[in-house]
Amino acid sequence: MSKETILKWFKENKQTYTKMAQDIWDNPQIAYEEKYASELQQNALKEQGFTVKNQIGGVETAFIAEFGQGKPIIGILGEFDALPGLSQTATPIKEEVTVGAPGHGCGHNLLGTAGVEAVVALKEKMERDGLRGTIRYYGCPAEEVLNGKTHMAKAGVFDDLDSALTWHPMSKNAPMSFSMQSMVSIKFHFKGKPAHAAASPEAGRSALDSVELMNIGVNYLREHVPDGTRMHYTITDGGLAPNIVPESATVWYFLRGSSKEEVEGILHRVKNIAKGAALMNETEVESELLAFCYETLPNDALNELMYHNMLDSEPLQYTEEEQIFVENLAKSLPSAGKPMEELLPTSISFEPYQPGVSMPGSSDVGDVSWITPTGAVTTTCAPVGTALHSWQATASFGTEIGYKGMHLAASTMALSAYDLIINKDNILEKAKEEFDKLRDGKEYQAGI
Repeated sequence: MSKETILKWFKENKQTYTKMAQDIWDNPQIAYEEKYASELQQNALKEQGFTVKNQIGGVETAFIAEFGQGKPIIGILGEFDALPGLSQTATPIKEEVTVGAPGHGCGHNLLGTAGVEAVVALKEKMERDGLRGTIRYYGCPAEEVLNGKTHMAKAGVFDDLDSALTWHPMSKNAPMSFSMQSMVSIKFHFKGKPAHAAASPEAGRSALDSVELMNIGVNYLREHVPDGTRMHYTITDGGLAPNIVPESATVWYFLRGSSKEEVEGILHRVKNIAKGAALMNETEVESELLAFCYETLPNDALNELMYHNMLDSEPLQYTEEEQIFVENLAKSLPSAGKPMEELLPTSISFEPYQPGVSMPGSSDVGDVSWITPTGAVTTTCAPVGTALHSWQATASFGTEIGYKGMHLAASTMALSAYDLIINKDNILEKAKEEFDKLRDGKEYQAGI
């Protein structure tokens, strides 16, 4: 069965999804508040004949859109939350649209839209060829706080999938043949006794002192954790005024490691440090677990499939105007001065996964990858040297450079999902075999 009809569909329908991505970029909303994007995508999929179920896992903006019936069941993951404080115009100079407002510095306006584009393209092919099987688009909220998919996973909505596909905007065209780190997000709330800091400090017990003692303890712990571990924090509540001994104080930690088991060990030690800090200062402490996502399990069988389908997709090409934008934006990046082919790569590469190697970042896609075989790619949506969660990223993801990368990702996912629907070369069995080998008998249990 030919894939030419899928590729032809993409050529004819790109602008519809460019507009969707632009609309979401123009209306950024942070985690759990993504009503605009969620409703926009739900309505578009309903119009295309998908059955939509919303409020998945009790989350207002989470939804599933489904088409077809029977096995195999293939899922495509989408995200659409923005980041606080990253408002930026689509220009190569720093310029906020609205001061202090959110912006799509991680490209989720592109990420979710590509998923919608992919499932609609595949649905057209399935109808035309009379193919049996089920495709699902998962509208996943709150990836930036790393627990949206965990809530959905607890509702069991990924359990019957035969495989899942996803992607992320980056500065490279390649399968994601690396693991992202497991991460826990946790707050420690200390409670002390208030007092006049000048007249009667001895009567007080400073919650802020306990936070600072805890941070010192964690900083000493850094010498005694595995290489690649990351522990970072911010004090979100440090008291009301210098002349009042702080009755309450809160510190918020992210702890990252190469595996969930590794992070669990670090978390145990950090909790003991918090207890010790409270004991030293005669205060009380409670912890609030916000998120605990798994490391991602790359799947070479699926990633190689996506690699070949990326090669079969329409290649990236850039106009002179887009190249000028990149050259100007690069002036603010470490990559300034590189030639255009290095700033805006169009080549496609593939390297197999090396177990034990992880990149210093995290995603709740990790939870899904422990439930079903999951393939993922990145595409060029911003110039080399652009850091995610930056104003430069927000600017790039609101331009044709970002949209072209989005269409490449959508085509890659649609063509790959088609191969999975027809189970080309027994790809599903190969992916499942690798998945079971990597899990090594361990079962998924939600971290929150």
